[in-house]
Amino acid sequence: MASNYETFFTLSSYAVVGRSQAKPFPLLSYRGLKAMGKTVYAIDPSANFIDGDVAYPGLAQLPGPVEGLIVEVPKAETRDWIAAAAAAGIRDVWVHMAHDTPEAIALAAEKGINLRTGTCAVMYLNPGLSYHSIHKLIMKMLGKY
Repeated sequence: MASNYETFFTLSSYAVVGRSQAKPFPLLSYRGLKAMGKTVYAIDPSANFIDGDVAYPGLAQLPGPVEGLIVEVPKAETRDWIAAAAAAGIRDVWVHMAHDTPEAIALAAEKGINLRTGTCAVMYLNPGLSYHSIHKLIMKMLGKY
């Protein structure tokens, strides 16, 4: 049976949120979803383009709805993105490990969002041998995959 983390990637459309001004955009997640054939939009309020694609400043500016959201922004912004996801009707959100906050987790629970946190989305997206595949192996051995 697939874990809650694995079922996140059965959705068909996603937005990936980053803030290039503060840290590099989460390109591995963005590219991984695109490689899977998913509809994926880049959201970055501090950039006009990500990886050659239009970057949108927020969820409200996307050309269509999305089912899943990956959030990898400074921790001070995480709760705001959970609130934006709830307002947009997004019920599946992944907050990159070490980017969650107690306030964001509580808001997600209050709004009925299926929140995935505490681990890295990339280990589910990139096949083959890499740092992320080693992370995946360790998480599987610990029963946290």
